[in-house]
Order: sequence, then structure tokens, then C-alpha cells
Amino acid sequence: MKNTLDIVPLKSWLDTGDKPLIIAGPCSAETEDQLVSTAHLLANTGKVNVLRAGIWKPRTRPGEFEGIGSIGLEWLKRAKAETGLLTATEVATAKHVEEALAAGVDILWIGARSTANPFTVQEIADALVGVDIPVLIKNPVNPDLSLWLGALERVNRAGIKKLGAIHRGFSSYEKSAFRNEPMWDLAIQLKSLCPELPIINDPSHICGNRELLPYISQKAMDMDLQGLIIESHIDPSVAWTDAKQQVTPAALSDLIDHLNLRKAESNNPAFEDKLAELRSSIDKLDDLIIQKIGERMKIAEKIGEYKRDNNVTILQVNRWDEIIQKRTQLAEALTLSNDFAVKFLELVHNESIRKQNAIMNAQPTAEA
Repeated sequence: MKNTLDIVPLKSWLDTGDKPLIIAGPCSAETEDQLVSTAHLLANTGKVNVLRAGIWKPRTRPGEFEGIGSIGLEWLKRAKAETGLLTATEVATAKHVEEALAAGVDILWIGARSTANPFTVQEIADALVGVDIPVLIKNPVNPDLSLWLGALERVNRAGIKKLGAIHRGFSSYEKSAFRNEPMWDLAIQLKSLCPELPIINDPSHICGNRELLPYISQKAMDMDLQGLIIESHIDPSVAWTDAKQQVTPAALSDLIDHLNLRKAESNNPAFEDKLAELRSSIDKLDDLIIQKIGERMKIAEKIGEYKRDNNVTILQVNRWDEIIQKRTQLAEALTLSNDFAVKFLELVHNESIRKQNAIMNAQPTAEA
């Protein structure tokens, strides 16, 4: 997978100095007073760069509140005029783009459901041709890095160079404390592919509740993401959408005050020398791990030959259960997480099965 994005740095279109970009505001624009009053409180904190509000809300089921509609754009315009905050909203159709641009919205974002549909993204991209506006693209609902990057590429090819990504977590069948699993590895992969691409974390949609917001927000800063987009409502208890994950402007201000903002790099030579020494140790261990896995796969190939010669199936469920039980106990003793141990063992096991399958189902070589 290659990085084909042609974008400009975040500081060239929204310079926040040495502080993270903070986008905040209600999940939905509900009434003019609700939106404008929230905007004033957010602006008074002195910590918010952009006011966000959902104007059109894609809901899972019909009959739920699906956004106040175009009239909300006028409320955003008023909030901007009175507070000086830039404004941002989600767009899901070409018509949304046209109306948001006409209303002077400063930043657009594409939601997770839209990102998952290339046809929708292309429609939005086509509507952006010839426009110079920042566009942020949320990760798709399901963990698919290619789909996320593809959406970024489509919008970029429409001429949008002020581009960013929003990491809002991914849908998962596994139950956990989060509404959407963070799956930080996908955000890291995108960051590695596109080092110049600003990635904003959305702790509201990852958490699904306000109690976990500080934890995820801090982790996002520790992962060197460039900012946060957090839902904030003047009175979350009466919010029409996503009440549990919204916070008051005062609570948001307190959350930001307690963030520990660390540097991406150090100018201390002694620190860099020690870091290089530790990384060298890791490199040696990584090489050894890969070598040992290679040796393991050689044995797996021999097992595949033995099963083939004795007409035995590849998968032995009892053996796999034994591996999981014993190795996860060892991992726990070594203070490794159960989740990591299981995922690692699954990767190794899948590679073993692939190799055995290749041996057991190899096409016979034709005799000369």
C-alpha cells in the first residue's frame, strides 16, 4: 500500500502553535439557543479552535432525530459571528456540501458510514472540485485501512489539499468498555503511510460515555495524534442525540487542562543515546523472534507432510485449544495481556495452517 496523497501541513491552514487542535460542540444542532449558548461557553474556555455541530444526522433506524437540517447552518453562522470560532459540520451528499459552502462553514467532515461507501465519497469529492476548504475524513465503520485511505485519495484527487483524518474507532462484535474499539494499530498504520497527514482523535465515539473520555484523549496525545474532536453540549442530560457521551463546556475545559502533552522528539543527546541503545536491543530481539518463528514454520511444514502421508486433516481442534490454554497462562505470568497473546497465537497458527495446506494440496509435478 502506497501513500499517494498530495496535501499541505496542518499548520498552513490552522496553526494551533504547540497545542493540539480542539474541535468541540454538540453532537446535533437542536435549537438556535442551544447551539449559540454552547458556542459562547466553549469560546470562553479559550481552549477550543473549532465549533462542531451535526446538521444532518445519519441515524441507524428511521424515526430517530435525523438532524435539524439546513436551518441549522444559519445558527452556525450566527455562532461564528458572535464567538469568532471556526465552524465544522458533517456532509454526506453533494447537496450537503453545496449548502454548507454557501453558509460559510469553514471545515467539512465525512462520517464513518459515508467513508464505507466509495460511491458516496466520490459524490462528495465531485462536489468539492474547485473548492479550497479543509476536509476531515473519519475511518470507516469496519476496520479497513484501504477503504479509509481510498476515501482520502478520492477527496485529495478532487483538489482538496487541506486534508485530515478522524480516528473514531471501529465496530466490533466483541463486547468491551468502548462503543467503538480504538484499534490504535490502524491509526498508527495510516500515520506511518502518510506521516504528513494530521489525524484527529474522536474520543466521544470511541468511548460512547463521558467517563472514559480523559483516558482515550490522553492516549491519543501519547500516540502523537494532532488533536481531538469532542462532543460538548450546554446540558448533556437533555441532548437529543448521544447524551451519554457529551460533556459540558466546563468539563471539556477541565479535561483539556489535565492532558499531559508530551514532545514527539527530544533534543537531549543523552536521552537520544540511551533510546538508541534500547532500540538496538529491541531490534536484536525482533530478529531473533522472526528467526524462531521461521524455525517453527519449518516444523509445521514437516507436520503437514506427516498429516498428508497419513491422510489426516490439517486442523486439530484439541491441539489448538491446548496451545491457547498453555500459552496464554505463560503470557499472563509474563504480564502480557490475554488479548495480545491470543491475537499473536492466532496469527502464528493461521500461518502454520497456510503452510500445511500448501503442502497437503500441492499439485503433483508432471513427469518429463
